[in-house]
Amino acid sequence: MRHEDFPPPTPRRVPVFAAAALAGVCLTAAGCAGDGGQDPKAGPESASRSAVSTPSAPQPSAPAAPPSASPERRGPLTGRTVVIDPGHNPGNRDHTREINSQVAIGTGHKECDTTGTATDAGYAEAEFTLDVSRRLRTLLEDQGAKVVLTQDGDRPYGPCVDERARIGNKERADAVVSVHADGSATGNRGFHVILPAAVNGDGADTAKIVAPSRDLGERIAGNFVRVTGSAPSNYIGDNTGLDTRDDLGGLNLSTVPKVFIECGNMRDPNDAALLTSSGWRQKAALGIAEGVGSYLKR
Repeated sequence: MRHEDFPPPTPRRVPVFAAAALAGVCLTAAGCAGDGGQDPKAGPESASRSAVSTPSAPQPSAPAAPPSASPERRGPLTGRTVVIDPGHNPGNRDHTREINSQVAIGTGHKECDTTGTATDAGYAEAEFTLDVSRRLRTLLEDQGAKVVLTQDGDRPYGPCVDERARIGNKERADAVVSVHADGSATGNRGFHVILPAAVNGDGADTAKIVAPSRDLGERIAGNFVRVTGSAPSNYIGDNTGLDTRDDLGGLNLSTVPKVFIECGNMRDPNDAALLTSSGWRQKAALGIAEGVGSYLKR
């Protein structure tokens, strides 16, 4: 489904660059530095004592060592904060009353959230977005970034779209990416990145984030093409892989650079085969991560 289950307005045609040029945008791959290993376990101490030995003077006990903190990962994104917004929530289907409550989005009101879409075989968008978001988190953390998820399967439903925006704002994120998959008609294929439009009113003002969000979106689109091999959408964005909208609260209410990415169309069997593949989802996460890294290291 379209985000927040509202049919979008007639797509804005954004003359950014042709699909063929996407693969040439910011192709520098960001290296990932992993960490790991465990502390060796100390073996039990043994001491032999003589039955006739003279007892020694008592020794003062050593102070207990403070617990050691896990070493922070350092890399090219150290000091940067990224918020990842896994679209929808698997629990939304069980909380229809709550997610149908209306919230202000800057250009009107919409439902708090929706259940999202699913493949014909029943693989839910909410499951897809959480899986890709967790993979993306690992890739970015391995490069030193601080990563915050708006939800990690740890909430019964939501959060609402306005709260999703506030989470990124509160973190003063350097970049926010909302991960989704579309629910269009069979035959409609490919990915597209949604950019914020200029919105001012009812608590929303995107003036400062329109330009940097476009830069972020273009870099994600270019790297997504290169890493996944997927083509830009053949039904939105005039084959640019980019679309601009003013009806999404998650974008309208953001005060930090933010984009949505529709990774493919769950209702098309060819796209669904990709979206349900664990290997392809890892490529999707990598494409997004390299786009974000390119933006943050610019």
